[in-house]
Amino acid sequence: TFDELNDGEAKTMIMQGNFFPVASKLIQQFEDKELPLPDPEDKLASFVDSNKKAITEDNESGGTAYSFPAAYKAHMKQLSKDLGVKGKCLFHPLRLALTGEMSGQDVTKQLALLSMASDDTVISQEKVEYVSIDDRIQRLKTFCESIPEEYRAAKKAEANKTGTKEKEASVSAVEKTVVSAVVAAAVDPLDNYEGPSITTLDIRVGRITKVWEHPEADKLYCEEIDIGEDEPRQIASGLRPFMSAEDMEGRLVLVLSNLKARKMLGFPSHGMVLCASNADHTEVKLVSPPVEAKIGERVTVPDFDFEGEAGLPAKPNQLGKKKIFEKLAPFLVTSKYGVPEFLGRPLMTSAGVCTSPISEGNVA
Repeated sequence: TFDELNDGEAKTMIMQGNFFPVASKLIQQFEDKELPLPDPEDKLASFVDSNKKAITEDNESGGTAYSFPAAYKAHMKQLSKDLGVKGKCLFHPLRLALTGEMSGQDVTKQLALLSMASDDTVISQEKVEYVSIDDRIQRLKTFCESIPEEYRAAKKAEANKTGTKEKEASVSAVEKTVVSAVVAAAVDPLDNYEGPSITTLDIRVGRITKVWEHPEADKLYCEEIDIGEDEPRQIASGLRPFMSAEDMEGRLVLVLSNLKARKMLGFPSHGMVLCASNADHTEVKLVSPPVEAKIGERVTVPDFDFEGEAGLPAKPNQLGKKKIFEKLAPFLVTSKYGVPEFLGRPLMTSAGVCTSPISEGNVA
């Protein structure tokens, strides 16, 4: 049920109001047999491209123009028009409704694997906790019934009141807003910034593939993280007071990869997982790249040149000796919408803006 949901990021997304209408529409379409599902005659369509070459990236799907992945994308595009939602307001609810996760492998791939697991195979459905698509939809229906009324529609601004006095007040408010916006636009924090460039940090998109508790430290997790290198990075993070290992394993994350390797109570740690935290550090959450982001790609910031020699990250020794990250850290924050920023500019991937569930917090 909604009250029993422990995933804070998922709960925050549901409370924004887009999940319920999207999930309700999916349930209706499934029951009406309108929801595209994997073709029993072509179950590998999501895993190979039009030339029948294997797709290795988790966030990419394949298929031809007439295959299940193409039908799924076309269907969701129409769903976006029907419901008047797009971007993460559509795709995050879709992913959570169909897979039960906020991030991970492309949805068409997961549905295809689900379809294959339903066949007579050597896989023990009980051991892998297999849940059929029919059961998933039934569980989704039960979950939707538990969502409080106030979270069943997207938040909308209150309608403006009519009347002469109200109109005058409204005009005055608009004028003040315009003036404030002009003043804010005129004062760019980058204009007065004299610290090191954000390009000195080598922040990469990674996926946590393994998590375990550090045997000698109550607050540390040990992780293996794929950031597109030959071998996964081993990194220690002080996140045990804030989240479970299950919350971390399989997640897409941002990794500061040009830190000098060091031993943390005997564990060789090489990098740092970026998290957002509130002011008193009582709440800490992983910063999330978009689900379509590519493993190993470098995170960029608008108005900074990440190309050529000028955009090369600092060497690990230089980063530590000159305390570059410590100088940049005060300017790495989250906006009131939870977007990680540097000097008012978002942290970006090729798939879009990174996000976090914590607004007006710090990133480190």
